[in-house]
This record gives sequence, structure tokens and C-alpha cells, in this order.
Amino acid sequence: VRKDALPRLQAGQSVLAHGAAGAVGSMVTQLAREAGAYVIGTGRAADRQKALDFGANEFVDLDNDALEDVGNVDLVFDVIGGNIQKRSAGLIRAGGTLVTVVGPPDARPANGLAVDFVVESDRAQLTEIVQRVRDGRLRTNISNISTLDDAVSAFNPTKRRSGKTIIRVRQ
Repeated sequence: VRKDALPRLQAGQSVLAHGAAGAVGSMVTQLAREAGAYVIGTGRAADRQKALDFGANEFVDLDNDALEDVGNVDLVFDVIGGNIQKRSAGLIRAGGTLVTVVGPPDARPANGLAVDFVVESDRAQLTEIVQRVRDGRLRTNISNISTLDDAVSAFNPTKRRSGKTIIRVRQ
């Protein structure tokens, strides 16, 4: 997740980060907190502690909590789409932004901006992110490391993982 994926974010603003325990959402959570934002992470109940560990100030369980109780936010970072995206768009205060990585937004904030975020590799930004990881300022979210021999089972769609999978080609 590039820093510019969080447009115009300033200290004191609020961010609703969907999938805050996942690979993308955890990066968004960390970058938003680094910018001084108040971060509300979302996900499933089992992800609560992980999202808080990545820096979310509070957590909304999308299966059991009322998303609308969050109130108004300045930025929604959406990795889910569908109904969650539509409900989230209604939470964005005037002048706020909805950023989505799941394709063109189905919903638009009433008085804000909707952005379809496309990932583009940028050597300078990737170098900066790697340095931040090495310095301990940014944590990665790796849920599984497998060998090449186990690659098929590592990507088994029946196993739910909240981070990235790494396939080790050499031992």
C-alpha cells in the first residue's frame, strides 16, 4: 500500500480501515496511524486483537457490531466492496474520501470523493517501505510460509488466512 493511497490524510482525522488484520488493511492501519489519524479497524471477531496490534484505535466486528455506530469518518479504505462499501459510503463526512481496491466503486459518498485505487509498482516507494520494515516502523502481515512442494495446499481456498502467503522456492 503506497502512502499516497491515503489521500490528504492529516493528523486528527478518522479512518475506517476494512480488513484491518489482513495484508492490505494492516498496512493501511499502520500508515494512517503514522500520519496521526484515529483508526477504526474492521473485520471478523477473531481478527480483533490482530487489528489492534497493528495500530487500530478501535475495532468493529462486521458480523456482530453495527457498522453505522462508527459515526462519521474522513476516509474509508475498502478492501471488501458490495454492501459493506455502500454502508461505509454513508459514513463519510463532507469532503471525505472513499478509497477502494476492489474495482470501480459501487457507492459514492454524498459530499465526498470516491477513488478506485490501482496498485502500481514504484521502485522508490517500495524501497522506502522495505526500509521502514527493516527499521521496525512498519510490520508485514505474513500468515503462512510454505515450500514449493506444498504450494497448492498453501493456497487452499477453504483455509481462511488474514495475511499473505510466501512460497519458499529454495530450502
